[in-house]
Amino acid sequence: MLQAEHNLKTHSDRIPAEETLAERFAATRALTLDLLAPLSEADATLQSMDDASPAKWHGAHTTWFWETFLLRDHLPQYQCFDADYAYLFNSYYEAEGERLLRSRRGMLSRPTLAQIIEWRAHVDAAMQPLLDDPRHADLIALGIAHEQQHIELLLTDIKHAFFANPTGPAVWDTVTKTASSHANNEQQGWTHHPGGIAMIGHQGDGFAFDNEGPAHRVLLEPFALGDGLVTNADWAAFIADGGYRNAALWLSDGWAWVNAQSITAPLYWREDQHFTHSGWQLRDPLAPVAHISYFEADAFASWAGARLPTEFEWEAAALAQGASSDGGNQLDGAAPPLPQASPQATTNLFGDCWQFTRSAYLPYPRFQPATGAVGEYNGKFMAGQWVLKGASCATVRGHSRASYRNFFYPHQRWQFTGLRLAKDV
Repeated sequence: MLQAEHNLKTHSDRIPAEETLAERFAATRALTLDLLAPLSEADATLQSMDDASPAKWHGAHTTWFWETFLLRDHLPQYQCFDADYAYLFNSYYEAEGERLLRSRRGMLSRPTLAQIIEWRAHVDAAMQPLLDDPRHADLIALGIAHEQQHIELLLTDIKHAFFANPTGPAVWDTVTKTASSHANNEQQGWTHHPGGIAMIGHQGDGFAFDNEGPAHRVLLEPFALGDGLVTNADWAAFIADGGYRNAALWLSDGWAWVNAQSITAPLYWREDQHFTHSGWQLRDPLAPVAHISYFEADAFASWAGARLPTEFEWEAAALAQGASSDGGNQLDGAAPPLPQASPQATTNLFGDCWQFTRSAYLPYPRFQPATGAVGEYNGKFMAGQWVLKGASCATVRGHSRASYRNFFYPHQRWQFTGLRLAKDV
């Protein structure tokens, strides 16, 4: 994401239907460079915890993906840029051989960020003959979606790394303005769904990950879904009412986690402030709460006399409402992402925060992972994690859809994770 590619197209407020695969490739690769641009060499090498990776590593791993699964396998006579990179920047693909331990990625002072950017330019140039070849379209679409996922991870990982600095530095000096003065401060309502048989999972010819299918039928009981995301003010009331001290609200594992980790508030909160990509800022009470775990989301829902929706309820509601997956507060360029209070908060299910469901991340009926090494992308992680729906302020606009299944372990909260309540009717 640096100077040479600054003139390439970036994502606009909508993804035009006529945008070609080559244009999407260029825009995605440019956005990664733009996000790396403000970082120093030291910034880009930081790894603040095992769940996170250095920004430099994200820039390299996404390039390894293109070199390994497209150029090496489909471009005759292509020579890999550096033989060591296959070991350094493989993530979890067992079929691709040995790899550096995830916890050691922050030890990579070399190659430098400049060398990674040089490699990116080399791979981008080599990719050009493949981009318009329909034989590779599905794999290229997967590679674009893969890099967009790492764009979001790059943003959340660098936020955690900067948070670890006691001085609270900013990635971007620009302070994100809130929209509270324009937001509806009235009690959020509910949208009812009659239940019945719903078709769940990806349908149609567009790109989807293998874990989004096959499409299948589910039986839903009547339910209602909250019109808006739970806000910072809602969460402050939960805290003031002793929510983190009431064992009756918590799952057993959640209560053990709260006590073992001395959890008293969402990640990045202190007093009336929260940590952002622009450093410490006053917290907007009307903005959606973010950076909470599944344990916290479930406890809040219990406190509120409601529950979390299932992933099937959420998807059925999104389809019934005609919710635009390109709508809401999502990522349109290299700028500080932040959940925002806005008049549109109740008109779209996408944007601001990924929304926890109470659905375990499991395979759909008749699920089969993709063949080859790329089949390791989703299926082998279907144990012990929970599904989130929607999109966040750090999700590249156009990346998500109603059938999209994000997933995390129940204690993780460094992502832009929030919640929308549901209830039985």
